[in-house]
Amino acid sequence: MQRVVVTGANKGIGRATVAAVLEARDDTFVFLGSRSEERGAQARQTLVSEHPDWAERLEVLALDVADDASVEAAAERVGATLGQERLYGIVNNAGIGLGGEPMRTVVNVNTFGPRRVVDAFLPLTRPDGRVVNVSSASGPMFVARCRDDRRRQLTAPEVTWEAIEALIEECLALDESGGDFEAAGFGGGNAYGLSKACLNAYTMALARRHPNMTINACTPGYIATDLTLPRACGKDPAELGMKPPAEGTKATLHLLLGDPGGSGWYFGSDAQRSPLDRYRSPGDPPYVGD
Repeated sequence: MQRVVVTGANKGIGRATVAAVLEARDDTFVFLGSRSEERGAQARQTLVSEHPDWAERLEVLALDVADDASVEAAAERVGATLGQERLYGIVNNAGIGLGGEPMRTVVNVNTFGPRRVVDAFLPLTRPDGRVVNVSSASGPMFVARCRDDRRRQLTAPEVTWEAIEALIEECLALDESGGDFEAAGFGGGNAYGLSKACLNAYTMALARRHPNMTINACTPGYIATDLTLPRACGKDPAELGMKPPAEGTKATLHLLLGDPGGSGWYFGSDAQRSPLDRYRSPGDPPYVGD
């Protein structure tokens, strides 16, 4: 049985990812991560009511990626459930940031959150397991607006977590002191874009540390979720190009269960490799780089 943890899985893309994984293979089991165990149970009930045969392959896991104690407790619970077995994969899907939250809050969830989860769950994962970090095209677009030296910091293949963390702390200091992001080389200083650019960089660093694993990041695309719907301002999401959550699982499913052809890479919503420093439209030729 291939056992997978999906964070932020009680709604939106996360719940759609759970469904896609369970539907793709009969030998998969999913721990449905949710900050609220009650909302997680409701999501599980919705999925099981539509697919009763999933009941034995789906378990709710209380998991708040922003909280150290919650992540550690969730890992202990999964470890006890696994016994001598190991996880097949981790999908870091939980995210915030388009609702005007403070930069510190955004990076705590979107960048430090996946690192917390990886630190806690990787010891429970197979040596050849997989990690999928659900990122965003906002990451490459943030990097594209950065000064050349900052761009190199975020895209260098040899990047380390320590360097990423130092860059984040520099941005937080700018944000909380009213500093000039443009003058510092960070473009407009968008918190969400920063958090996803750093997540992509962390993906590279993590893959280099674990060469026997397959570790990649991807954007789900422009999907109608609680994160994006406020931008619709009452308009029809479809008219704005937003797609339903089920269409945001293609890249994640490919990276988790398919053959992505590499590790430490970032993929577009069409499941094709994409650059870290500029936007690549779905359907364009795949990126070929280092």
